[in-house]
Amino acid sequence: MGILPDLDLRLVRYFTVIAEQLNFARAAEELRVAQPSLSRQIQRLENTLGVRLLERTTQGSRLTAAGAAFLPQAQQLVHGAQQAVLTARAAAPARTVTIGYADDLIVTPAVRDLRRRRPDAHVRTRHLGSQDAGALPDRQVDALVIRTPLPIPADGLALAVLYAEPRVLLVPASHRLAGKESVTTADISAEPLVGCTGAGADWTAFWRLEPRPDNDPAPLGPTLADTYDDKLEAIAEGNAVAVVPAGDLRHTLRPGLVAVPVDEIEPCQVVVATRAADTSLLVAEFVESAKKLLVRRT
Repeated sequence: MGILPDLDLRLVRYFTVIAEQLNFARAAEELRVAQPSLSRQIQRLENTLGVRLLERTTQGSRLTAAGAAFLPQAQQLVHGAQQAVLTARAAAPARTVTIGYADDLIVTPAVRDLRRRRPDAHVRTRHLGSQDAGALPDRQVDALVIRTPLPIPADGLALAVLYAEPRVLLVPASHRLAGKESVTTADISAEPLVGCTGAGADWTAFWRLEPRPDNDPAPLGPTLADTYDDKLEAIAEGNAVAVVPAGDLRHTLRPGLVAVPVDEIEPCQVVVATRAADTSLLVAEFVESAKKLLVRRT
């Protein structure tokens, strides 16, 4: 067979992106390289292989017969290299851990404790919105302090409960319920609730107090909130109300909002979520610190 040429994995990856896009301009944008440079890199790959992989057309590009035959093997090669990197990293003792924390939750005491116990480790923190919880299964963070129910599927995750937290009704100060010591679900059955974009069904049902006794959905306010600040704005304008965690005090930074306890509904829970298959000692030690030090604020 003779000696085969050494392939530059970077060039192979460039080819797979162009093959998917069939357009050099779009591929260059996705790869964040200049289009002339990308063309030269593909020429280098073709010279190495000794075959033409792509042909330019008026509509973009198309694969040659050799390119079409090479593509599935190239994709496997790129995927295999990525898996090899992940496998090697997973087998090495972890010296870096990234701790995520959602919304208003605080992880400082547990992070400080982990750094004290493991001065050799690099402990990073990353703030996330609740709707960014996918950073945990995507391995962008290694542990995540967040409230339940999770806005993502919990399959493959392990949850350690830190504490329970009551839920309250957030209303504008001019609202008819603002002066009450507490309210019931019957009191707010007709109140429009702020909807949130991108939330899962379980998360939405929990915070909208569904299902209702009559199985009707909770009335939906006119605003769909992308962020927590959007939710507070909708409430302040008097367009809707919302059920929120009692410990989330971000609303106190805005004048004219009042939190009213809601009777006879289950609390949410603050948890530290990790990947169930993660064997990192740093992650396990953070969970231990979190259980000991992250307690409900009073």
